[in-house]
Amino acid sequence: MPEPVVSIPVDLVLRAERVLVDGEWRAAAVAVRDGVVAEIGPVDAPFTTVRVDDDRLLPPDQVLLPGIVDTHVHVNEPGRTEWEGFASATRAAAAGGVTTIVDMPLNSIPPTVTVEALDLKRAAAAAQSVVDVGFWGGVIPSNLGTGDLRALHDAGVFGFKAFLSPSGVDEFPHLSTEQLFAALRELTAFDGLLIVHAEDPDQLDAAAASLEVTAGGAVYDDFVRSRPEAVEQTAIEHVIDALRETGGRAHVLHLSSASALAAIRAAKAEGLRLTVETCPHYLTFDAESIGDGETQYKCCPPIRDERNRELLWEALVDGTIDVVASDHSPSTAALKFAGDGSFDLAWGGIAGLEVSFRAVWTGARARGIPLERVVGWMSSGTAGLVDLGAGSTAGRPPKGSITVGGAADLVAFAPETPFTVDATALRHRNPVSAFDGATLMGAVAGTWVAGVRVDSDAPPARLLSRG
Repeated sequence: MPEPVVSIPVDLVLRAERVLVDGEWRAAAVAVRDGVVAEIGPVDAPFTTVRVDDDRLLPPDQVLLPGIVDTHVHVNEPGRTEWEGFASATRAAAAGGVTTIVDMPLNSIPPTVTVEALDLKRAAAAAQSVVDVGFWGGVIPSNLGTGDLRALHDAGVFGFKAFLSPSGVDEFPHLSTEQLFAALRELTAFDGLLIVHAEDPDQLDAAAASLEVTAGGAVYDDFVRSRPEAVEQTAIEHVIDALRETGGRAHVLHLSSASALAAIRAAKAEGLRLTVETCPHYLTFDAESIGDGETQYKCCPPIRDERNRELLWEALVDGTIDVVASDHSPSTAALKFAGDGSFDLAWGGIAGLEVSFRAVWTGARARGIPLERVVGWMSSGTAGLVDLGAGSTAGRPPKGSITVGGAADLVAFAPETPFTVDATALRHRNPVSAFDGATLMGAVAGTWVAGVRVDSDAPPARLLSRG
């Protein structure tokens, strides 16, 4: 490593015996100036800072990582801010080592399906977000063919979310298979990315018709059988067919079903532009361990059995699944536990933004998977998905890695420190989480966004646009 060229003082120096630089661990000092990594030198490099406190050596149990980029977060503000807002969500993110989130177009009111709605989102986020925030647009039947999608693209959304089955909120209806094809044709004209909640409504109806549900809907096995693996597999096959016809780009959200992996592998081998994510809850929990009435675990698609979980891990390791994102989808406690344990009535969504990185690291560590692979799935990989990473065409400092000229989004992390999750201590708005009581590995000792440490008094971070 070359000696740094020291000229003018830098704003921040973080030194550690283990810094993840270019995917490899090394002892290094990372110097930050104007929100960007200015230089990387030996751990004892003689950088000068204006304030002594801005030059720190991390303890031996801590490593320095690039900030996590979570591309699947439901903030819900405006309109359902009592579920989650930008102030609480971004502070939860920072506490979990997440320095960038990309907000989903629902469950806010209005949903982000027009430029006017996007402007409302940005106004809500601008003054209170302490990590960087970008936005997805949405595709619903009423904005197909209207010019709204191109307008949202030009306004800077990172892509467009569509549901192929009912979303759970009336203001964001799902696309039919025919409308899926139409959406991809429209987006392909300007190379827009379609991100898909892939469950097939006909398969859902068929499963419901064949299922004898226990009275009250509190049996978890009934809930899983109401959304069998074929529901995802069929919908993903429709997405693949649409990609083949249009030449477009699509990303499958929150894959829970291992039965779809063969079709995904074949589509990738064919050269179709398909990427896939899964989520921490699918990699952590299993159906056999979820009790009846425990609706804190309800999500769609559902958490499946242990064998399925292990196949998802294998698909991550072999690259079939590209990235991991939280799908932080919170609600009020009243909605999450509606119906006194009824999976039919409770809100479906897992609140896990603050613990998502540590949950995946815990599972990876138990399987002998190194920490740098987890960072690849949750930082450089997700940054690349939205063109924020290395090789970005946007002309901004890249995220997802510690590199000279890159964004100074940094996390001090103690990977071998255990902790037990207490939902009442998490920073998202409502104290409900499927991870409550779980023992996870890893402590986030500090989070810096553009070289500024995030704390309760942190200034607002930046709003991000595509391009």
